[in-house]
Amino acid sequence: MANFSKYATRNNAIGAASAAVLLWYIRNKLKSKQKPRKKTDVLDVEYVIADASPSQTNKVKAHVDRAFFRQLSFILKIGIPGFFSLESGFLALVALSLGARTLCDIWMIRNATQIENAIVTLDKPKFRRDLFRLFLALPMWSIGELKLRLRTRLSHHFYEQYLRGFTYYQMSNLDTRIANADQLLTTDVDKFCEMFTDMYSNMCKPLLDIFIYVYRLTTNLGGSTPTLILLYLLVGGTFTTYLRRPAGRYTVTEQKLEGEYRYINSRLITHSEEIAFYGGNNREKITVLASFRKLITHLRRFLEFRVIMGIIDNIVGKYFGTIIGFIAVSIPFMKTDHPLLGKASKDARFMEYYTMGRMMVKMGEATGRIVIALRDLNRLAGLTARVTQLTTVLSDINAGTYQRTMLGTELEGLRPGAGRIVCADRLIKFEHVPLITPNGDVLVRELNFEVKSGMNVLVCGPNGCGKSSLFRILGELWPLFGGTLIKPPKSKLFYIPQRPYMCLGTLRDQVIYPHTKEEMKRRGKTDEMLFSHLERVQLPYLLQREGGWDSVADWIDVLSGGEKQRIAMARLFYHSPQFAILDECTSAVSVDVEGSMYQYCKEVGITLFTVSHRKSLWKHHEYVLHMDGRGSFDFKKIDSETEEYGS
Repeated sequence: MANFSKYATRNNAIGAASAAVLLWYIRNKLKSKQKPRKKTDVLDVEYVIADASPSQTNKVKAHVDRAFFRQLSFILKIGIPGFFSLESGFLALVALSLGARTLCDIWMIRNATQIENAIVTLDKPKFRRDLFRLFLALPMWSIGELKLRLRTRLSHHFYEQYLRGFTYYQMSNLDTRIANADQLLTTDVDKFCEMFTDMYSNMCKPLLDIFIYVYRLTTNLGGSTPTLILLYLLVGGTFTTYLRRPAGRYTVTEQKLEGEYRYINSRLITHSEEIAFYGGNNREKITVLASFRKLITHLRRFLEFRVIMGIIDNIVGKYFGTIIGFIAVSIPFMKTDHPLLGKASKDARFMEYYTMGRMMVKMGEATGRIVIALRDLNRLAGLTARVTQLTTVLSDINAGTYQRTMLGTELEGLRPGAGRIVCADRLIKFEHVPLITPNGDVLVRELNFEVKSGMNVLVCGPNGCGKSSLFRILGELWPLFGGTLIKPPKSKLFYIPQRPYMCLGTLRDQVIYPHTKEEMKRRGKTDEMLFSHLERVQLPYLLQREGGWDSVADWIDVLSGGEKQRIAMARLFYHSPQFAILDECTSAVSVDVEGSMYQYCKEVGITLFTVSHRKSLWKHHEYVLHMDGRGSFDFKKIDSETEEYGS
């Protein structure tokens, strides 16, 4: 009796402490709901391009509710495309393996006494035989392959959407819902697949255990014991799932802050030379550490939440679960009028308790594992919300719908997508086309001019007047807010910026980009033709210096600024488009080399749209488009009257 009193006193103390923890947590949870919402860096007021709803915001909700299961179902349809797919086969294989493992557990419960009896009676042959059967009963399966296949399916789907047309550009420049697409495409997709497969394996086994054990226990002892355990599973699981609702929001914020921290570090690497020239290491350190501090503060808050929930999980899943388990086990054995156990001898009751009791313990353990496994459900909801946001934004952008924070002026009825694009060879014509940035800034109210093949045009004007904006609209990177744009297909326009892009690959790849070597051969081009282009831009020495066309290097660092600009011109000669847009692309090239390159463009019939402040280039053009930066423009033939534009 004394021992029982001590046991009861200790349990009461644990229960009191547990209740205190629960009350403290619930009180803080209620207080947090009453706190006013703090200001964030994300603007709540947004305008939506095209047909998206103005009520949409950048905030992502993540709760275990009907929306979560709908989102999860949508994502899984991408990762598991059909009933007869390999992914479905792996899901079934894992379930069958886990079910086989449960059946092996039952076999062990039934036959463990035989192994123990063999040990006690020193029956070595029987011990080896039974032990060998035990090893044969162990199942084998791989949950890792399922994760890899899901990630492969999702990654292929998302990159198909992300790299379709100009979606990758529009997501970061026209739409403000996702700041760091790389974080979502890599880390978040990987974590989602890992969390889902772990959740599947952690939930599948206990659920199969419960189903099998409920059937066996109900058959032998009646339904009161399984019913009580399942009722506890329902109540305890609902309770802990509700308390873990903030975990989804914490997960979304964590991934967002991780992406921001990663982006700041990548900027430091990308712009290391400029930062070094300015001596900006201390300023960058402040920026990096501020982002890191923001991330760590959130992770510490999330850790405190998980610690509290860990205590509650142990209380619900283990402490109260054990109590409920003992109560459930005692129900059939305490009844003297039980149809199967009431008239049995003590030895028979003991053996039945030994067998059925262990099954009930296993079922109780399975129930506890489900209650504890549910703690990851809200975290999965957060990752599901992030991946769903990526799917939604990609679908919207591919459908021509953008959502963006309003930063510019009122558009007075103008809306993106209202203009019309007409394809026509050897002609570029702007008819009443407004020059408007995605932020809503009106640079030119109506742009009207026509350029036919052979009419080389020099574009000039002060910074911010709309020169680059004109080319972005011409390249269909920005939407039309009105009017009609007549232009050749995208494949017949070629753009060369001031800092040309150098891709990963060989020296040949730099000249033929974005073509591959196979596509170059398919078009009938040879290395000898490429060499002639290098000669025209006075770079034939690169082949000897770098080791031939198949040499691989970090070309952004290996080539000088002038060499990169001349490689870009060789790239232009290789593609030989109808129109070339040259945006200060020869600023690091000598005047004589520049003149020979422009002369070759005229000889092969490449019509030039050039932005440059060099007076030496005027002689290579026949027309000038001048924008004054105040909303007006002039399109004239170059003569003595237009010389003032170049001054």
